[in-house]
Amino acid sequence: MTERQTFSAEFKREAVRLLESGDRKAAALARDLGVRRNLLYKWRDEIRSKGDDAFSRKPGPKPAAEASEVERLRKELEAVKAERDILKKAAAYFARELP
Repeated sequence: MTERQTFSAEFKREAVRLLESGDRKAAALARDLGVRRNLLYKWRDEIRSKGDDAFSRKPGPKPAAEASEVERLRKELEAVKAERDILKKAAAYFARELP
């Protein structure tokens, strides 16, 4: 199994700059940089859509605030599921009692 390559934001920006300069074909540039050609286009599209914010998110664990929010929502979901199950059982019980 091979490890996934990671590239710095600077590398990606420079690769896109070289791609857009048009001096070399995308396939030759990708081969020289050691990346897939479609990855160059993906990076270019990300820069075009996000501008300076492209490649700014670091991979890894979520910030503590997001993690605590996710945990809070999981607990709330469990409580709502428990309430729903109780109501289903109550509805079934009272449905049996009706003539």
